[in-house]
Parts: sequence; C-alpha cells; structure tokens
Amino acid sequence: MAKEKKLVEQITSMEEDFAQWYTDVCIKADLISYASVKGCMVIKPAGYAIWELIQKNLDERFKETGVENVYLPMFIPEGLLQKEKDHVEGFAPEVAWVTHGGLNELPERMCVRPTSETLFCDFYANDITSYRDLPKLYNQWCSVVRWEKETRPFLRSREFLWQEGHTAHATAEEAEQRTIQMLNVYADFCEEVLAIPVIKGQKTEKEKFAGAVATYTIESLMHDGKALQSGTSHNFGDGFAKAFGVQYASKDNKLEYVHQTSWGMTTRMIGAIIMVHGDNSGLVLPPKIAPTQVMIIPIMQKKEGVLDKAYELKDMLSHFRVKVDDTDKSPGWKFSEQEMRGIPLRVEIGPRDIEAGKCMVVRRDNGQKQEVAFEELDKAVAQLLDTIQKDMYHMALTHREENTHTAANWTEFCDIVNNKQGFIKAMWCGETECEEAIKNETGASTRCIPFKQEKISDVCVHCGKSAKKMLYFGRAY
Repeated sequence: MAKEKKLVEQITSMEEDFAQWYTDVCIKADLISYASVKGCMVIKPAGYAIWELIQKNLDERFKETGVENVYLPMFIPEGLLQKEKDHVEGFAPEVAWVTHGGLNELPERMCVRPTSETLFCDFYANDITSYRDLPKLYNQWCSVVRWEKETRPFLRSREFLWQEGHTAHATAEEAEQRTIQMLNVYADFCEEVLAIPVIKGQKTEKEKFAGAVATYTIESLMHDGKALQSGTSHNFGDGFAKAFGVQYASKDNKLEYVHQTSWGMTTRMIGAIIMVHGDNSGLVLPPKIAPTQVMIIPIMQKKEGVLDKAYELKDMLSHFRVKVDDTDKSPGWKFSEQEMRGIPLRVEIGPRDIEAGKCMVVRRDNGQKQEVAFEELDKAVAQLLDTIQKDMYHMALTHREENTHTAANWTEFCDIVNNKQGFIKAMWCGETECEEAIKNETGASTRCIPFKQEKISDVCVHCGKSAKKMLYFGRAY
C-alpha cells in the first residue's frame, strides 16, 4: 500500500509551497522534463497532447472568422528589426542573436524571432498593392525565443510555442473590430474549453505591446491568487505600416497605409490549466481539453473475461477519448496515476462487476462515485463529462469572485495586498507615474482596464486626484 501512495506523496502540498507544487505536477504528471539548454523544456507526450487539443480548437475558431495559416522564417535581420523603434526597444533585452553561419561571421547579425511583426510587415509590403488585396487575415503556429532571466515550465521559458495572428485592413475601424473579435475568440475558448473564467479589458499605456496603438487582454486568476495574462490582441493602427511602407491603392487610386492587428496565445495556457484546476493529487483536466477523457481500469485483470470486457466497454465509448490501463500495476497504483494525470473519469471493472452487469464510474474533479449499468454507460459518460466541464468552470468562477476585492482608498488597498490574495478593483487617475508607484510600493501591477466599468469612488486610490478609470490590480506571473 505504501508503494501505491508514493506517486502522490512526491507532490508538495500547494498550501505548503505553491510554486514547488506546480513544478512537481509538471514533472510527476509527465508533462515536461528539463532540457540541457537552461531555461528550456522538453514537452513530453502528455503535455504536447494538451497543446495539440488547444491548437486544434483555436485553429478551428480562427478559420471560422476567415483566418488562414502561413509560415514565415524564424530569423529576422537586424536592419529589419530596427525599422520600428518602439518595437525593437521593447524586445531588445530578450533577443537572442545569430552571428555566424557555420564558421563564417554573418555580414549582418540576425535575431531568432521573439515575435514576427517585422517579418509580416516586410512580407505585406510586397504582397499588398491594392484595396482588392485586403483584408489579409493570417496566422502562424510556431515557436519564439525570448531570453528570460527567470523561467518556469510553461509559464515562462526561453523558447515556447504559440500562435501569432497578423492581419492587415483598409481602415482603422476594420482593424479595431478585428482586434476585439479575436480577443472575444480567446475569451470564449478559455471559458468554454479550458473552464477558466477571464476578465476582458485594455492594457494601460505602460503595459501595452511595444509599437501598438492599443493592447487588449484577458486576465485569469490562479489558485494562489496571482493573475495570469492569458491572451492578448493588439491594434497597431498604421504605425508599423508607415515604418515598413505597407501601402495600398484605394478605390480612388490614392496610396493609403494599411491598419494592422496582432494577437497571440501560448503554451502558458497549459500552466493556467494546472494552476486553476489542479489539486494536491495532481492535474485536474477539463474534459474538453483532456487527451484521455475516460480511463478504464480492469480489476483482477488476469481473471478470465475481465480484459475482454474492458475492451468491449472501450469500443462502446469509442467516440470519446478513451483508454484501457492493462499494465501489470496494481489497481491502487493505477488509480493514483489516473488522478495524477487529471483524467476526468475512470471506469472500474472487475469480475463481480461483470457478474452484476455494471461498473463503477469515478469523477476526478470531486471523487464522486456511481454505479452504472453497462447498457447505460455511454449515456452516463456523456452526461458526466458535460457536468464536470460546467462544474469546473463554476468552481473557478466562484474562486475568482471570492478573491476579487474592492479598495476605495490607499489604506484599504494596502490592507488587501498584505492580507488577502486575488484581484483588487480600484480607481486610477490615468497617470503612469501613479501606476508605477503602486507597483513599486505593493508589487501589484495593473492587469487591465475592464470593459465593464464600475465607479468605486471619484478619486485615484493612490494619489487622490480625480479618477478616470476603474482598474483591476494584482500580483501576477
């Protein structure tokens, strides 16, 4: 029995050390292993399968809005990167440079893409000539490199996987509409598929993407009360177009600059799934994103007919993502492993169950068990997976609501930061100096200016000047 408990005992309690708990889950659930390159990770099959489902679902949503996939080079010549001053300054500290090709020094060094705005602008400058070429609705799935000083699996690594959408439009109105549209795609995906509730809003001038006119974000709350920026959508206006000469001939035969957008979501969402839904037994995966939705575990599988029945049930449930654990491990070990990996449902089947014509179905999210007749199993699994998905979302939403606080003045703000966790709603004067002072004094950064505004008071929570907007603040990853 002690051996069967070992798998779970290797996880640090999240109440004891949340950061270590998170790392333990990443390793013990077999999602990643560390690479020989510092700050990078190997995404193992169990982790990559989650990313594949994220990718598949998002890709379908993108294409429903008219987006097409492309692929651009990973190298950016330094001269090209330098064309947009604000953009290059924003990424300069994180850029990895290539200086040699084989044994020969390059005439111009190249960076490994930290993002691809400059490449898309260079491409669009040649590809767009007329209003008939617009809009361009492109996305690419790729990896990017940012030389982060501090790294953590999925949340922040020197190389990570993502998608980056880049669109070009004839008018500012069309670009703004697309920017908000893609933010809503991300928000719906997070809530409907990942069971993660989000706050939608705009980043402040200080926090917006380098070179953008406006950056919009979805913010989610982790179990430890820290915020996570979960997806962003940027309106570039015509700034990049002017820097790169991306113009088109209008219907009036006048040269006009295009208006562009960019939007992205990364493998950090796997980290979000872990930190929003996980528990001290490991992963808890929402059914819609679980690579294996049902694990059938045969009990006393060497007994005649047990494995045959397990595979018969698997065939019955073939339209779900289902597996049979027919390894020679003990049932207790299999249960712990299934829990560690976050598989939403397990089906237990043994000789007595076969005799009685039923099996035991166990939910991962809350441990509830119920006996189900074989002929009712397909219907029961469908209902349970749907219920689990909804319950996990509502549990996460309840957690966020219980950990969202309101501060009318600086005393209340500091009290919340020092004694509670989660989001803080407070009024702000709109001054960057004040925003920076709040972060320096408390460690709480501005997360977003939510679309749904509330009036908490007439004055800024920090400086007491007339307030312009209500913001969400919080300590963040």
